[in-house]
Amino acid sequence: MPIRALPEASLRRVPIQARSRERLARVLEVADRLIATEGVEALTMIRVAAEARISVGSLYQYLPDRDAVIETLAAAYIEQLEAKAAMLLELARGERWDDPIGVLIDAFAQVYRAEPGFRALWFGKDFNEAARAADREHKRRMAVTLREVMLAQGAVTDIEGLDIACRAAHLMGDAVLQEAFRSDPDGDPNLLREAKVALRAYTAQWASPPEV
Repeated sequence: MPIRALPEASLRRVPIQARSRERLARVLEVADRLIATEGVEALTMIRVAAEARISVGSLYQYLPDRDAVIETLAAAYIEQLEAKAAMLLELARGERWDDPIGVLIDAFAQVYRAEPGFRALWFGKDFNEAARAADREHKRRMAVTLREVMLAQGAVTDIEGLDIACRAAHLMGDAVLQEAFRSDPDGDPNLLREAKVALRAYTAQWASPPEV
């Protein structure tokens, strides 16, 4: 996973100089690779520092412990997902899709395929409360973006209850998407197909009336 931006919430000290930021980005890329190839249990401060070619002391200047590494990596994944959602919203405002639900599920399935570290971290049990809280807020923001995408596509009308409906739709889709990738790195095609079927039917309740 290329670290495009450095989430600052879990950092003991925010790197200012470009060289320091590059060093910290390398640390997170090492952590991502270790999680993807060996699991979260392989993530130790000594090993991360060694493979990132920095001293443990330098690592501790920015990340005080393994929890902070996990929180920062989780924040980087969240930023990537939200950047993807923002890009899809921009596209949705400029073009019409035949199947908005299919487009969205396919787009995020591709993120799962491309990010084995993300899958390993999200499917594990190593989130602390701070990471879980960040994930809950992330899901709320994603539901808001889903609402905007569906409105931009004319797939739903802006009626009372749409906010909670889109939140429920996102939570359902997210749960099935995760399950589809738990045992199959390419995503179980049957589950992905059924997720589309279910969410199309669910969101159809708020569909815009046909033009006369």
